[in-house]
Amino acid sequence: MPGHVTHHPPPATRPIVRALLAWFAANARDLPWRRTRDPYAIWVSEIMLQQTQVTTVIPYWQRWMRALPTLASLAKAPPARLRKLWEGLGYYTRVQHLQQAAKQIIRQHNGKFPQDYQALLALPGIGRYTAGALASIAFNQPQPILDGNVVRVLTRVYGIRANPRQARVNARLWQLAEELVVAAAAMNPPRVRPGTRQVSSQTRQTAVQNQQTKGRWAPCSALNQSLMELGAIICKPRNPQCDRCPVRKLCVARQHGIAEQLPNTGRRTATQIRHRVIFWVQRQGRLLARQRPANGINACYWELPHIELPDKHADWNQTAREQFAIQPQSNRPLWTVTHHITHHRIRATVFAGKLLRPSRAFRWLTAAEVRARAFTGLDRKILRQFRLA
Repeated sequence: MPGHVTHHPPPATRPIVRALLAWFAANARDLPWRRTRDPYAIWVSEIMLQQTQVTTVIPYWQRWMRALPTLASLAKAPPARLRKLWEGLGYYTRVQHLQQAAKQIIRQHNGKFPQDYQALLALPGIGRYTAGALASIAFNQPQPILDGNVVRVLTRVYGIRANPRQARVNARLWQLAEELVVAAAAMNPPRVRPGTRQVSSQTRQTAVQNQQTKGRWAPCSALNQSLMELGAIICKPRNPQCDRCPVRKLCVARQHGIAEQLPNTGRRTATQIRHRVIFWVQRQGRLLARQRPANGINACYWELPHIELPDKHADWNQTAREQFAIQPQSNRPLWTVTHHITHHRIRATVFAGKLLRPSRAFRWLTAAEVRARAFTGLDRKILRQFRLA
């Protein structure tokens, strides 16, 4: 696709904003973090939603908020408890940054969540997108956001054919996002009229309206959430539902029949296949496992003994004996599992094993200890198979 921005006039800002605000007021999904204006609760949801689908996040967020309902409770929580609450969400540095940020807020802001954009940006784990989301959703400030969903919506609506990963194009998208939210701040948002909702659930309607002020959505919050919502449920990467889109008459990509070609992110990163052998070693009802180091990937999480293979045909028997003093009890696997991490697909084969000599690197855990500890996502799949998670 040619690397340029289309030359025809872009759609006007205010009609886009009006259409998005009206659509969002009538169609916003009832998500639990939309029932509150508590910046702490919104912050937790935004961090959890990074690289993670909404349906996955909802039960995690609900469990987290029951266990740690306040910023102070997060700051004081034992790290092992945080890891267990986060277990299975992946990208585990996020939970470390959450607690670091909570402690910083208590130390520097007397425990009150900062409203200043630069102060938000200074917190661990908060970048430009998250700071903008918090400032707009929690505090109704005209700060822009730009994530994958918003990039997709903006490149299509404005007909931007260049790669959004290029610095100048990315800067242009941030500029457009800012123009939209600033325009929203200056407009009178539409009232939420129950009759305009596309659902009949009174419960959902009441819950979502809790996010509003005097029956109206806070405009900056609504605008930014509408962009994310549109990208999530209508302006999808494949098969976008253009006929349902509130800005279909303004969308340049739809007018030119190129919606599915945008955004033009170039060649996709190929999925890398990784092969792993995992050992299920038991003795007197206890399971062999180890805790990962405090630094690096999956820091402090627990895992079963395993070997990474250069390819699926590699000989791993000798490596198992040399590295872990583990000998497979049979060449027949107990189970196979596939696990996806971003652009990696791990194909793991589980074998029963026997520990040949004591090891300081591993511990024998009871079933109760296994359930109480936080394991990596792949290992949790295996533990569930054996009814230990």
